[in-house]
Amino acid sequence: MSHASPRPLEIAHTGPLTGRLTVPGDKSISHRALMLSALAVGESRITGLLEGEDVLATAAAMRAMGADIVRGDDGIWTVNGVGVGGLLQPEQALDMGNSGTSTRLLMGLVSSHGITATFTGDASLSARPMARVIEPLSTMGADITASPGGRLPLMVRGMNPAVPIRYTLPVASAQVKSAILLAGLNTPGITRVIEPVATRDHSERMLAGFGAELTVEETPEGRVISLVGEAELKPQQIVVPGDPSSAAFWVVAATIVPGSDVVVANVGLNPTRAGIFTALRLMGADITEENARIVGGEPVADLRVRHAALHAIEVPADLAPSMIDEYPVLFVAAACATGRTVARGTHELRVKESDRIAAMAAALGAIGVKTEEFDDGLAIEGSGGALLHGGGAIASLLDHRIAMSMTVAGLVSTRGVTIDDVSPVATSYPMFFQTLDELRKQAL
Repeated sequence: MSHASPRPLEIAHTGPLTGRLTVPGDKSISHRALMLSALAVGESRITGLLEGEDVLATAAAMRAMGADIVRGDDGIWTVNGVGVGGLLQPEQALDMGNSGTSTRLLMGLVSSHGITATFTGDASLSARPMARVIEPLSTMGADITASPGGRLPLMVRGMNPAVPIRYTLPVASAQVKSAILLAGLNTPGITRVIEPVATRDHSERMLAGFGAELTVEETPEGRVISLVGEAELKPQQIVVPGDPSSAAFWVVAATIVPGSDVVVANVGLNPTRAGIFTALRLMGADITEENARIVGGEPVADLRVRHAALHAIEVPADLAPSMIDEYPVLFVAAACATGRTVARGTHELRVKESDRIAAMAAALGAIGVKTEEFDDGLAIEGSGGALLHGGGAIASLLDHRIAMSMTVAGLVSTRGVTIDDVSPVATSYPMFFQTLDELRKQAL
């Protein structure tokens, strides 16, 4: 699953954004919906699944391990699962493309089944460290052989029965937590994960929804998630809410582009994912929640966003786990604010699809924004609401969020922004540029 040929983009300020839009289904929930449906006995139906390359890599991997997964003409996905313990030996390597979530979570699934799977990926994914997942899964009994540095390609030889563990997360990572819990599904006994800092809880919500015996307890040492193994999952009807990470680009764009008024419909507002909206409101953003409701156990609302003058803040470090993927576009918002915004406690940005701290410092610097880089974050000198200079050439580094964030920056630049390759956007948001065109046309 390699990227298409490089697709350069030039974009500059042309006027306000207006209209109503929907964003793709939540990527985190889409991955988990496919995996758990594939482990249930019977037929599950998924509405609103994100059909980006990352999620399609998960679907292909679950098919390779025995699940029957079909997309209907109506856009509804039907999954007939193999049952916990029923995964089959894949006949060839599992190509994860650019998806770190697919890789880490599927490593967990394979680890407690009596099968062997080889994981490969593109150049960006192959540079990302997997040791944080390898360590706990090896403790459970999996035999994992990785490339130097704990990277892809790697091979997982599952252990059945695996050994339940009690594991305290050394870093806040929903992917590591989820990998251990997914391994625990087919492990006799109780698998426990302790989170000193809470991370997104989609896995816990969905595991419980599928019928797994799972408890979450708040203790002095953190959140303790306990899962009873050898679970029997029941098929479900799943409605995937809109991805807040995708919505964040439009929320920032409408906030910083003068004259904009945009409604982003059906956005998932799980409190473990909504930190970006909290941070933007602290900066003065005009974000109104309309039609708040619960869909599939997840809080959802339509967000109306109007242009607003932003002021600099020191981003609360405790927001990091709930907005780690949204920092690049928050940095763009900060570039348009009045004052110096400081974001610290974001070490995780160093090990994403790219080093997002260094990548955004370079990208913003190329269009005239002054930044100061720290080991764990970035400080950005804002323009005071004035349009950015632009004119620089931007390297997306095969990172979809860098490409989309700098596209948003282009919307408020006088001389425009040139991005070397926006093709990675297809991994999470295939219709991003079509949606942008529609918002610009409606404003004419």
